[in-house]
Amino acid sequence: MKYWKRISIIAIGAVLGFAYYKFIGCRSGVCPITSNPFISTAYGALIGLVLSFNKKEDKKKATLQEHN
Repeated sequence: MKYWKRISIIAIGAVLGFAYYKFIGCRSGVCPITSNPFISTAYGALIGLVLSFNKKEDKKKATLQEHN
């Protein structure tokens, strides 16, 4: 249950990656990321994963665990 926020951000990133492929992507096939829907979706999910990490929240949890 505590990972729903992270999972939803990753899912949003994946959807945006696919949308980028569908509406903006490279039609000629030369672009390595945007010419393939699977790679574009995975790249969007990866960006979502990176953005889902909150350093302030992680530091706060680490500090609380040290005091307990």
